[in-house]
Formats: sequence, structure tokens, C-alpha cells
Amino acid sequence: MVLPSFLFTPNLNKNLYFYTMDFYDFKNAFLIGFFMAFMIGPVFFILIQTSILKGARAAIAFDLGVILGDISFILIAYYGSKSLLEKIKDDPRLFFIGGLVLIIYGLITYFDKQNKKDALEDAKIVDVPIKNNYIKLFFKGYFLNFINVGVLAFWLGTVLVIGPTLKMNENAIFWYFATIILGYAVTDLGKILLAKQLKNKMTPMVIYRLKRIMGIILIICGVFLMLKGFIPNDKIDELIH
Repeated sequence: MVLPSFLFTPNLNKNLYFYTMDFYDFKNAFLIGFFMAFMIGPVFFILIQTSILKGARAAIAFDLGVILGDISFILIAYYGSKSLLEKIKDDPRLFFIGGLVLIIYGLITYFDKQNKKDALEDAKIVDVPIKNNYIKLFFKGYFLNFINVGVLAFWLGTVLVIGPTLKMNENAIFWYFATIILGYAVTDLGKILLAKQLKNKMTPMVIYRLKRIMGIILIICGVFLMLKGFIPNDKIDELIH
């Protein structure tokens, strides 16, 4: 597996006005969504438990709410920072700020005090409705994701980097983030279908290690983004390709 240190760097050698996503951008955006789906937290466990106790359709209803929460955060991050990004989109310090946000989020994930001892506690206290009320499950997924400030921080850091890199082209940004969501949704669908197997594999030690790995990946991505603010794009392209 290629370390995703350059996932937040879209291909700059293209006419963004007539943007069509190439394989390089599609792969990177899809992988961001893939890794996001393995961020350990209450949503992760509730999705698996809902699939086991209530079936795939109930879990999909819950997951659609979670995805809507992510889309809401993307819109908040994008439109909340759009006017500022339009003015400073060529400022390399944006990569420094975006990288710093990802590093902080990665450090929080890595040093989470509950990682080792209480990793499964969230799963034990999950309240999964007895009846298959899909609308209730949908809103449960939405609000459970929406109250997580860390998710907003992640999307803000991503928008701060991806937006200026794509020259704030709305069409390009839309397809890039749509592909991230697609990667996240496809991976979650796999988790739903393999819920029973995942449940047996998710021991406290495995969860502890997964969270640390995800924290390290976020930190590495953040460091590379910060370096991008000081290294010319042609040098980065040479390293990537």
C-alpha cells in the first residue's frame, strides 16, 4: 500500500476551466475517502452493530445520515472560507495552515487516552433502536457525525489545501470531494456487508493500533502539506511522478 502522503495534491498540469478528473486525482480522492472510513469512533462501531442487529438496510440508512453530516461539514468549510481563499489562494502559507490542522487532528487521534483501555466502550453503550425506523436511524447518523468537531476540523484542513490547489474552481472542487465521499461510501458498504467478521476482529488492541496508525498517517500528510508551502510545485511533481 502506497503511503498517502501526497493524497491532498491534485494534478496541477491541466486546464481547470474544462476540468475532467483523471485517474491520478480519482485515485487520491478515493483513497482519502477509504482511509476516512477507518477512523475509529462511535460512528464506526454503531455502523457495525446496526448492520449485525438490524440488517444491511438499517445500517445503510444510518450511514446515509453520516454521509450527509460530512457533506454539511464540507459545505460549511468551503463557503465559510471561500472569500478568504479566493484572495489568498496562491499563498503557500495555506498549505502550512492546512497541514497544521491535519497534524493537530492526527496528534489528538494518536494520543487519545481512551485508545487502549476503553476502545470498545462506545460500542457497548450504543443504543440501536429495536424497530427498523430508517428515518430515525438516518437522523441518528447525521447528528452523531455532525456533533463531532474533529470531523469539521478534518474537512476544514482538506478544503484549505484542495481548494487553492484546484484554483478554487467550483467544478473541480465538486468532483474531487464527490469522489472522496464515494470512496467513503463504498468502503462503508463493505464494512456493512462484512460487519460480523469485523466485529470479531475488532479487539481492544487492534482498535488501539488502528487509531495510532491513522494518527500517524494524518501527521505525515500534514507534514508533507506544510513542506509543500516551501517547495516549488515542479519539484513536488518530480517526486510524485
